[in-house]
Amino acid sequence: MATTPQAPLRLSTQKALAHRLILSTLTGRPVRFEQIRPSSLTHTGLAPHEISFLRLLEAVTNGSQFIIGLTGTELLYKPGLITGSAPGSGASGGVIRYELPAECTRGVSYFLIPLCLLAPFSKAPINVLFTGPGVITSATPSGDLSADSVRTAILPLYAQFGISNNIELRILRRSNASTSGRGGAGEVQLIFGHQVRLPKTVHMLNPGRVKKIRGVAYCTGVSASNNARMIEEARGVLNPMTGDTYIFSDVSSAPYVTSIDKSNPNRRRKTGVGFGLSLVAESSTGSLYSADLATPPAGGVPPEDLGRQCAYQLLESISFGGAVSLAAAPTVLTLMAMGSEDVGRLRLGKYVLSSEPIIGLARDLKAFGANGWGVRESTTGLDGDVVVSVVGRGVGNVGRKIA
Repeated sequence: MATTPQAPLRLSTQKALAHRLILSTLTGRPVRFEQIRPSSLTHTGLAPHEISFLRLLEAVTNGSQFIIGLTGTELLYKPGLITGSAPGSGASGGVIRYELPAECTRGVSYFLIPLCLLAPFSKAPINVLFTGPGVITSATPSGDLSADSVRTAILPLYAQFGISNNIELRILRRSNASTSGRGGAGEVQLIFGHQVRLPKTVHMLNPGRVKKIRGVAYCTGVSASNNARMIEEARGVLNPMTGDTYIFSDVSSAPYVTSIDKSNPNRRRKTGVGFGLSLVAESSTGSLYSADLATPPAGGVPPEDLGRQCAYQLLESISFGGAVSLAAAPTVLTLMAMGSEDVGRLRLGKYVLSSEPIIGLARDLKAFGANGWGVRESTTGLDGDVVVSVVGRGVGNVGRKIA
């Protein structure tokens, strides 16, 4: 019997475009975006990083359709099957080599975090190499995490859902945002080889106590003394809180890109110069809290100020309470909603639950057919913590059923 095609879900804003496209792909629900920056005089319609994300979705899926309006202010997306790096789907030697253009202003985590949400439901393992002049591995002013924080604060949480094998994030070449805020010419490879039928139901109710703090101080194309100064200032803030603090120092040379110079087309210039700090606190029960900071594209921030500010940012993230931080909460809540048809529970701080990204995520999940959340006050731990109950939708891995 032929089935009636599902009408596209209409959304009138471009906020959280990447995450909404992921929800559309996971649930199989077509979606139409309207009024995408219609009144902007300089950047009407889809931004370069959003176009790049659409191309990435096309590379890891089979049968997806994108219809973009003439002005770029409308987008119709019909999702296909998540194939990953399967042979014949754009992968070469099992690796999808994806190049980001120089106009990209978002960090590589803008692409990594949504891609990781698709990976457990893929038909084949996902192996994507991000390269090109637009790859920024550091944190960005737009709020993107660094690749280090994705590796240390986001990916370990997948083990809570029974997804832990053959997962690796390699930072092959570091880069900061250039002086214009566009591109950095870094290189990152994501290997996600653990596909499951359904994520496990989780109950994350005990945040525990912070037992250790780890971090990475990185500098690209600048003196290594910047790392030492950041680490010393950060440890001055964190050492009184816990004795087990270790911050690794990573020094690398700045990447080179071809300069746009008609008189000398072979000229190459440095890009992605800067430094930054990524910190992660781990509790006795495996809860993770992260903080991330890097020099702004214009520079002018001394390493001491950056190290101190990042340490205070980490303490603030811990003070919000809950079993996951604000940066990781969307990933955990999405996996809970896509899991088996059982009730999972997650403890969150009130500030995290009431933040704009989480409220928007709850509305989006409801729009795509997921169940509403149940919220109640937590009876243990910090005052102000709440327990969010999420009933899984039982989406499952269609590719695994076919295989």
